[in-house]
Amino acid sequence: MTKIDRRAMIAASGAALLLPSALRAQPRAEAFSWEGLVARAQQLARARYADTPAHPGAARVDYDALHAARFRDDRTLWGDLPGDTGVRFFPLSNTAPQPVQIAIVERGQATPLRYDPAMFDAPAGNAVAALGPDAGFAGFRIMNARRDGDWLSFLGASYFRAPSPQKQFGLSARAIAINTSLGKEEFPRFTHFWLERTGDSSVTIYALLDGTSIAGAYRFVSSLGADGVRQDVTAALFPRTAIPELGLMPMTSMFWYDQANRVQGTDWRPEIHDSDLLSIASADGTAHARPLVNPSAPLVSAFAERDPRGFGLLQRDRDFDHYQDDGVYYDRRPSLWATPARPLGPGEVRLYAFPTDSEYTDNVAAYWTPAVAVRPGRRIDARYRLDWSAATAPASTGLAVVQNIWRGRGGEAGSDRLVVDFSGVAAGSKPDIWSDIKGGTLLKSAGYPVLGKAGCYRVVLDLRRNGAGSADIRLQLRAGNRAFSEYVHYPVGA
Repeated sequence: MTKIDRRAMIAASGAALLLPSALRAQPRAEAFSWEGLVARAQQLARARYADTPAHPGAARVDYDALHAARFRDDRTLWGDLPGDTGVRFFPLSNTAPQPVQIAIVERGQATPLRYDPAMFDAPAGNAVAALGPDAGFAGFRIMNARRDGDWLSFLGASYFRAPSPQKQFGLSARAIAINTSLGKEEFPRFTHFWLERTGDSSVTIYALLDGTSIAGAYRFVSSLGADGVRQDVTAALFPRTAIPELGLMPMTSMFWYDQANRVQGTDWRPEIHDSDLLSIASADGTAHARPLVNPSAPLVSAFAERDPRGFGLLQRDRDFDHYQDDGVYYDRRPSLWATPARPLGPGEVRLYAFPTDSEYTDNVAAYWTPAVAVRPGRRIDARYRLDWSAATAPASTGLAVVQNIWRGRGGEAGSDRLVVDFSGVAAGSKPDIWSDIKGGTLLKSAGYPVLGKAGCYRVVLDLRRNGAGSADIRLQLRAGNRAFSEYVHYPVGA
């Protein structure tokens, strides 16, 4: 995954109220339909890719200029209507310099919106004001009814994100990932959006995707509820070229360190991460848990699956005391879970991570890679649901789950110790400890309930790695041949 500063893209201001007609570029609307958008994407894929030029003034719009330019309250799209559907727009900037076109859909008719510098209150000399009329938009965000926060935003390439129910943003999703782990990542981008208000707390977003290797049509049926944001996604993709690694349902996050791999002197906070676990729900009911690490070199973990029920990047640890961050509240970051709407067939859930030394770089990506080769001219259809929530175990298998992990020196010289706490273990249970180590040797293991911690069962493994490399540990609590816990995968020394 290329070091793209997705966080820098999410810097803009907002406000609250507007009549849609104030934004319309032309009085005459054009017919719009999902089928027509799919046909447009297919036709686009038959032509040579043409990149959208960056606006010449966007390079001067830096972080400070963005925050000094405030979106005017009276220019919010659908701001005169009740509910959680007021839309505000992002101006172009040095991190999002290519304009996108945005239109409103009403009763099957699409009316383009016109960019106007007067949408923003900006001080004299501000670079946003200097963009000029018809500069184009960078993206948009959808506000809640109180207008004190947004619940969905699209900005930069094909990135989008939603907060947790506690209104805290964290990881992002993407429409597609291409060659993420191969060192030559491609970032197709949304070039056009169509917005349709479908209820007091729901908006359907249609988007046209275009990139060097692929074009596509997307539909995001998005709604805000008490448990978070839900999106039903439909995509029709048309590859222009063969794609060695296609990532569907991709999500991108940040993991710097937790209690298992904190380096003394890095930062005063005990843990810093947007997500701490990759979770996978297999078709046979197995729940896989791969705690995240900040590797010393780029690391790919692949999990072969057939028709998985879902996967996601979770923020499982939600204890404020474990972070002590009272500014950006890592304990409130959302978990993101992807549920296929139909069987996926064979493929892999891939987890890719590269090293980071700060909290400002997204260094983790998870996505589904189908086993079928991606070739030009062959249509790819995808349907899935995204749930942005505070869920800690969305696989919903009823199994005991990994709650905490620690690492340290083992009892013998040169050995490693891994300590794993499982939660949800019934009192009096005596599960068997099953483990397997690749790249090392198990020296000893033990398991016992933690006194004073209801439902907590601790497993301690001592191992010796083969040489200076890493060892991959697999661990599960079992009762005979029956799974008692998640199937844990953890790389020691990665």
